[in-house]
Amino acid sequence: MNRLVAIIGPTGTGKSRLAFHLAQDFNTEIVSADSRQVYRYMDIGTAKPTREELSVVPHHLIDTITPSEDFSLGQYQRLASKAIENIQHRGRLPLLVGGSGLYVWAVLEGWQIPRVPPDTEFRARMEKQVTQFGIDRLYQELVRIDPLTAKGIDPRNVRRVIRALEINRHVRVPVRELRGKRTISDSCLIMGLTADRTELYRRTDARVDEMIDRGFVAEVKKLLGMGYGLELSAMSGIGYKQISRHLLGELDLAEAIEQIKVETHRLVRLQYNWFRLKDERIHWLDIKNDVVAEASRLVEELLTGT
Repeated sequence: MNRLVAIIGPTGTGKSRLAFHLAQDFNTEIVSADSRQVYRYMDIGTAKPTREELSVVPHHLIDTITPSEDFSLGQYQRLASKAIENIQHRGRLPLLVGGSGLYVWAVLEGWQIPRVPPDTEFRARMEKQVTQFGIDRLYQELVRIDPLTAKGIDPRNVRRVIRALEINRHVRVPVRELRGKRTISDSCLIMGLTADRTELYRRTDARVDEMIDRGFVAEVKKLLGMGYGLELSAMSGIGYKQISRHLLGELDLAEAIEQIKVETHRLVRLQYNWFRLKDERIHWLDIKNDVVAEASRLVEELLTGT
């Protein structure tokens, strides 16, 4: 059994919820394609599945490392591909679920990711430039040498911008040219969840408010107390950075919440750069409809070959 189902799309569309529903009817295991859910202790701000959901359906690539550990795209690709292979060997159906386009396509398209070891000296120089001149200067340099890679990276994501420049410095060719994309076979079903942009913003804003109500501030306070500071890439993610600044006295809570909502809207727009509505490989499902029924039909067709 070499079939694979991917559930992708922007944040706030209910990808995890759909995957859990499908798992009730099909013999599945879930492989997370979320760049933040790999970190332990970061639960509320990453919208991880609940303990109940994790106990009912096997999940992979969740709570894999601590926030102080580095985690590269290459590491993710190797671990996710191995998890998918093992699930298939057990005769079960793997569901690749998440909104990190970089992670999703690295697995589905089989990117040939260069193994460039971390260059701490180069990173320190780049971080010093960011402190002195801001991130836009480095981002524009990435646009100049590798515009395709730059288009898929949030201009404010310092870690990803520096890593892309680091790879280019070592291999001397655009990162996209090294990815060796393969054709996605008919044994792979890609379903994308989408909605009107206004509705997406409404849903993500509501989710931020819910996270605050569930104790997100206390979660970040605990992480800071454990020694995980803003210098870590894990803590630079949307929400964790803003709440950390609030706890450090740099923002009041209302300002932090508003910044989280604005940055989440920006993330939604970026995710559509990775998951294009015109991509014919993706079966787009509008969440205003009965996506569970439609997704179940598509999975049934994949499994039966009809």
